[in-house]
Amino acid sequence: MNTTDARRILETALICAQQALSLRELGALFNGALAADSIKRMLQDLQQEWSGKGVELVHVASGWRFQSRPEMREYLDRLSPEKPPRYSRATLETLAIIAYRQPVTRGDMEDIRGVTINSLLIKQLEDRGWIEVIGHRETVGRPALYATTRQFLDDLGVGSLAELPSMANTPAQPSRLDPPEPGSGQLPGSESSVSLPEAQLSAIFENLALDAGPST
Repeated sequence: MNTTDARRILETALICAQQALSLRELGALFNGALAADSIKRMLQDLQQEWSGKGVELVHVASGWRFQSRPEMREYLDRLSPEKPPRYSRATLETLAIIAYRQPVTRGDMEDIRGVTINSLLIKQLEDRGWIEVIGHRETVGRPALYATTRQFLDDLGVGSLAELPSMANTPAQPSRLDPPEPGSGQLPGSESSVSLPEAQLSAIFENLALDAGPST
C-alpha cells in the first residue's frame, strides 16, 4: 500500500470516528503492516493539509481526532438552540486546584481555597467525567485522593497535563461571573480571600469553553 492510500484511510477513519483514536487503533486499520512511527508521520502530514481549514486534526490524551477550530464555535453554536451548562467560578477554581495539585484530597482543596467545598460540586465534576478517585491517603480517615481524567484532557483539547498553561505565566483575568464587592479582596465567584494561581487559571478553563467539550 502506498502512502497516499494509507493517508486517505487514516483520514477517513478519523473523520468517521465518534471519539479520538489511539495509534494502536489506527494501526489496526493496516493489520499491523505499518509501524507506529510511520502512522504518526502521516498524521502530522494530515495536520499540515488541514491547517488552513475550519476543522483541524489534533492529538489529545485519548489519541487523534478531527475537531472544529475554536474560532468556528460562534457559528456552530447557532445550529444548536440549547446552550451547554455553565459552571460556576467556584467549580472551575476547584477543578483547577485538582488539575495543578493532583492528587489532592477534599481537605487539601478546602485548605487552598479557604472555604468548605460543597459535596455537590465534587459530584458535578465526577459526573462530567473530569475527575476521579485514584486512591486514598494513608492517614486518619483515609480520605479519597482526586485527580483529573483523560476525558478532562480530551475536552480541554490537550494531550497531557504538561500542556496546561503555566501557572507562573498566567495573569489574573476578569471573570464573566459574579463580580466581587469592591475592596473585598475576593476573586469573582469565590468566597475565599486568598489570591490563588488556581483561581486565575479557572478563568482560562472558562474561556476555553471547557464546559461544552469539543465540537466535531
